[in-house]
Amino acid sequence: MTKNTPFQLAVTGALAILLSACGGGSSSTTTTDSGTSTSTSTAGVLCDYASSLFNSSPSVNATATARWSCSSTQRSLAANGLPDHAVGTFPNSDNPNTISAQSIALSASLTPKKTTVNTTFGPGAGKPGIALNGIVFDPGTAGTCDDSGTRCQGGGGPGGGTWTMEALGQTSFRFGTDSNNAHVQPGGVYHYHGVPEGLVTKVNKGTAMSLIGWAADGFPIYARYGYTTATDANSAIKVLASSYKLKTLPDANRPATSMYPMGAFTQDYEYVLGLGDLDECNGRTGVTPEFPAGIYHYVATDTFPYLHRCVKGSVG
Repeated sequence: MTKNTPFQLAVTGALAILLSACGGGSSSTTTTDSGTSTSTSTAGVLCDYASSLFNSSPSVNATATARWSCSSTQRSLAANGLPDHAVGTFPNSDNPNTISAQSIALSASLTPKKTTVNTTFGPGAGKPGIALNGIVFDPGTAGTCDDSGTRCQGGGGPGGGTWTMEALGQTSFRFGTDSNNAHVQPGGVYHYHGVPEGLVTKVNKGTAMSLIGWAADGFPIYARYGYTTATDANSAIKVLASSYKLKTLPDANRPATSMYPMGAFTQDYEYVLGLGDLDECNGRTGVTPEFPAGIYHYVATDTFPYLHRCVKGSVG
């Protein structure tokens, strides 16, 4: 069987531009933790972060702007959704969309509260966070296949199925992502599916914990690195590992692995408690350079799930 065409697979679900602490657009909630809710203040951390930079990449050729501010209770963002680092060529053979300016906004609590409920984000139902430069984190896709694997499409409409395509870590489907693990949605929204390499380079922390954005619940997001002992800033820095792995056997009714090897679909992965450094939302509690007393935080990783797909904190 031939693989699906690049054009079919280049698109993802509609973007919910506004992420709000009082309605981030969750697709489902699942109670997984126990204990009482706790909150941590993030006041004073990057409250005045602002960037205005002309991006000469041919696919942008415009000024990227992002400005964060804090009130007594809220952290807010106003941005135009243009990346402030080099990007790939868009449109390309696997992604027919052109980057265009957007109106990006985030409002989240300055005192995020870790609760007993996880909020999971799905395609078209809000996004789990935004990078410092105003680019949306959007780990999932709306691309699906039916059980036979012969009917697949990128938009999630009629003709698709229940098996959700992964944008990264597989070769069955081509989404036209660039070196920043990003591509463009219909409507011009440039967004990250994984570690935002260009932003990490710009932050320029090297082999160290690098704060790269804020989640929909107000907790910080870091890239790749963390302390070997989460509570000890004097312990060695290492690349943090997620606690997800490929399932040993495919799920029932999945399209044949001879057609689409394991890893092609989101359902091919499972969470194993304690397998890596991070929990099911790709986060952990520990000290960071910005929060020496410790805070719950999410981590963008080099392997699935790449970005957090649920949040531990209250979003409404």
